[in-house]
Amino acid sequence: MTYLNRRRLIAAVAAFATFSAVPNFVAAQEQLPELKITAPAGAGGGWDTAARSLQQVMTQIGAVRSVQVVNVPGAGGTIGLAQFSSQAAGRSDEMLLGGITLVGAIISNNAPVTLDKVTPIARLTGDPLVIVVPAKSPIKTVADLTAAIKKDVASTIWAGGSAGGADHILAALATKAAGADPAKTNYVAFSGGGEALAAMLGGRVTAGVSGYGEFESQIKTGALRALAVSSPERIAGVDVPTLKELGHDVEVVNWRGVFAGPNISAEDKQKLSKLIETTLKSPQWAEVLKARGWSDYYAPSEDFSTFLASEQTRVREILKSLGLAK
Repeated sequence: MTYLNRRRLIAAVAAFATFSAVPNFVAAQEQLPELKITAPAGAGGGWDTAARSLQQVMTQIGAVRSVQVVNVPGAGGTIGLAQFSSQAAGRSDEMLLGGITLVGAIISNNAPVTLDKVTPIARLTGDPLVIVVPAKSPIKTVADLTAAIKKDVASTIWAGGSAGGADHILAALATKAAGADPAKTNYVAFSGGGEALAAMLGGRVTAGVSGYGEFESQIKTGALRALAVSSPERIAGVDVPTLKELGHDVEVVNWRGVFAGPNISAEDKQKLSKLIETTLKSPQWAEVLKARGWSDYYAPSEDFSTFLASEQTRVREILKSLGLAK
């Protein structure tokens, strides 16, 4: 073999090795060196889990060489939002996880930093919530829960995520559907799903609300009893009725999305949008959706921005009607 041919062979092997390191991504040169994802909540909740799932898949498919997840809990995500909007301005290597709970928290807390201070990149998932009670609870059905609310709304204690978020909205709507004043809903907000779960398993609350996927294992083992889901239709393969089929006109979708910082360039916005699209269309992400019980709710940047504007208006009106916002 000539010297020139040996050089060509070495170059070819090196190129193959580089490409093999990112086997599922479009091209090796499109791999991002690093990315930081802020989950504005404690460990164990939906945002944290979604952020770490993105971390897992992005590195698996070679889209990003190194992904760091940072938890910044507090005030329904508004503390993390404020910190992110300041530190991530103009940056192409940082993203924020958020959703309907963040929208509600901004409104109910009258937060000074809103979603106008970040850049919508994509909507990820849209999951039904589930109402659960501890296995030892005397409440067996939604009708039993409704009776308990009617008897004494103050002693019916709900556990869920941050105040003003999707969990809180569902608890208040369920209270309203039971004929009680939703503004009197006795709701205890937890910064992470693990804390809410502990409160339920410890029998310290009457009922709990979260995404079905977060409570699925406890429901299957019998530690928690699922009363109803908030989706318009039943979850495939899950024998839990919807609130609508039980006669309650209540529907709430817990969506999640990702945002970049303010003032990023059009080129960087496109790069991050492509990163998310590639990640969400991968078979690895499909496996995550299946394992977590999440629903695919992908919407690209422009569609997500339009959806976000309408969702902020809708959530504000709901919170006003429930006495949770001015």
